[in-house]
Formats: sequence, C-alpha cells, structure tokens
Amino acid sequence: MVEALITPKIVSWARERAQLTKEDLAKKMSVSVDKIAAWENESEEVYPSFNQAMSLSKKLYIPLGYLYLSEPPKEDDLLPDLRTINNRLIKKPSVNFIDVLYDAYRKQDWFKDYLRKEEAPLLKFAGKYSVDSDIKLIASDIRATLKINENMRKKCRSWEQYFTDLVRRTEDAQILVLRSSIVFNNTHRKLDIDEFRGFAIFDDVAPLVFINSGDYKAAQIFTLIHEIAHIWLGESGVSNLNFKLKDIEQKHLVERVCDSIAGEVLVPEDEFFYLWNDSYGVDSNISDLASDFKVSSFVILRRAYNLDIISEDEYINNYRELIEKIRPKSKESGGDFYKSLKARNSPTFTAALMAELSRGNVNHSEATSLLNIHYTSLKKLERSLRLT
Repeated sequence: MVEALITPKIVSWARERAQLTKEDLAKKMSVSVDKIAAWENESEEVYPSFNQAMSLSKKLYIPLGYLYLSEPPKEDDLLPDLRTINNRLIKKPSVNFIDVLYDAYRKQDWFKDYLRKEEAPLLKFAGKYSVDSDIKLIASDIRATLKINENMRKKCRSWEQYFTDLVRRTEDAQILVLRSSIVFNNTHRKLDIDEFRGFAIFDDVAPLVFINSGDYKAAQIFTLIHEIAHIWLGESGVSNLNFKLKDIEQKHLVERVCDSIAGEVLVPEDEFFYLWNDSYGVDSNISDLASDFKVSSFVILRRAYNLDIISEDEYINNYRELIEKIRPKSKESGGDFYKSLKARNSPTFTAALMAELSRGNVNHSEATSLLNIHYTSLKKLERSLRLT
C-alpha cells in the first residue's frame, strides 16, 4: 500500500473547518474513529493510503494538495459579517458558505476583467449613497435605475413573475445575481438558511449579489432588493435578517438601513398608506396590497408591521401562518438543469463566458471550472445556447 504522507494538523484543521467530529468523519470514510485520531496525531506517524487521502479531501471539501501543506492556509474574512441569529453574532462560517463565497469572487473577478476589455463604464449608482442618506431618496433612485414602476407591476401576472423580472432588470443594470440553494451543482451540499440569506460584494464595475434560494420563495424578493441596497451604499456584507424583528431592531446599522430601503423600494410608504383601508381586516388588506404591488403577502405583512399599522402580536401570528403556508419543500424538484445552471451562475455571467468560449478567448477547462460543471455538460450547454 502506498502511503500518503499528509500533515496531521491539516487533517484536524480541515475536519474542524468542515464542522465534523471525528465520529462524523470516520463514518463518512468507513474507518474507525481511532484511525481518524491516528491520522491527526503527529507522534503516531500513521498515514492513509493514497486512495484514502483522495477520499479524505473530497469528504472535507479541500483540494488534495492542501493535505500536504505544513500549515493550514489562511482564509481571510472577505466580507463584513452582518449576520445574527436570535440576536447573536455568528462567529464561524461553514465550509459550504466559504466555498460559495470564494466561487462568487472567482466569477466576479472574471466578469470584471471581461467588462474592462469591453471598456464598460463605472456604475454611477454604485456607492452613490451612505447609511446617513435619505431612505426614500435611495429607494427612488433604485426604482428609477431598475425601472420599477406601476406599469411594470401591471404587466406581471404574479409576484413570482415580478421577482423574475426584477432579477433580469438587476442584471441589465450590470449587477450579477447568483441564486442557489446548493454549493456549486452538488445537491448533497445544501446551503443552510439559518446561516445566511444572501450576500453582496460591492464593486463599481461588476457588483454581485447572491440569494440563498433555499429560503422561502416569498422572502427572496425582499432579500434581492436588500442586497441591491448594499450596492447603492457601497457596502459589501453577508446577511441573515431576522424577519421577526422590525427594520429598526436589526442589530447592524447597515442591515437596518438596507432593510428599510428594501421595504420602500418594493412598497413605497405613501402608496401603502393610500391603499390600506382601515375598514377592511388585516387579511383582506394584505391580499389586496400584495396583488397591487405584485409582491408576496409576506412582504406586505412585514411592511405593515414596520409602518406600525399592525401590532407585534398580529404580525407574529400572521407571520407564523404564512411561514407554514410557504415552507420550502424538503427536496428540490428536478427541473431544467441548464435553466438552474444559469440561475446559479448568473444568466449574464454565463452568456458572457460562453460568448468568450465561442470566440476562443476562454478555453474549455476555464469555462468548466467557472461554471462548476463537467466537459460533457459544457458541450450540452453550448448546444442548448445555439438552439435558443
């Protein structure tokens, strides 16, 4: 048996990074816990076989070469962490989140280089405002840039169609939108909604927002605009809003401001008060306004709470009922793989990459790496694009 002379402290680091116990890893590797302990113990000089080392790297979600490093690689905090759960800061990101974040940076870096070659201009709205700016002014500017108006809402038959249109308009404004509930295209690596709902990476040429599509569909439209607000403020960050709290109760200032902006973009305060009818019940108002603004009942309920139209008890009771109705399915439906692929990688990014591939400016290896797919899937994607 050929032994893989890996570094014990790297095994320990990678296991803890993956948030696995020795027992968890032993089960995944089909070995004893004592074997895992030996691989992590420098004094024992017990090593796995090369095949076991390859399996180990896959189970721990790291490149095989990492196992041979003398010291763990530094993984800097690349985004301001604005997340809280039950008002507690989340200290350590999961390996799934780290991989998704690094992947988003790779895509953004490539797209930024692509735009520079195309001599794309700087985005005037990127970082245009600060947290001290007027909320309604920022919201108005976002609506104007994305062309969100009554006419646009009337053309949408449902809030689901409205959400799809918002994503398209966001990408038309040169903001990449990545939507996924899994790491890369691996359905066994699901993103935890309790860890994050989305994040924004600010840039004045190629800003990017990521939406955890494992979240309630009804809430994703709010998260999208919330992350877009980050770009207008010039503030990168990872978010996990506590929807049980009002805007002003969110722990971080940036999150409070972005929360308020999102509410004002989707449901302008003046229009809301004009349409809310005190002679109707809460349910009737929520239903009517959701239809008018082409958003989910969840968004209207949250807006009513933030504007002090309903009490905390009314909000919490209605919130619980809505959550039960819109709770995500435990398993993702099969769906169209290539449609999902474009959503995970951004339709704009995917189109630009495939165009560069056809021109010979990108090779197949780089394209498969950036899209996280195999060569056969890439060739099928090429054919599907030629047919559309």
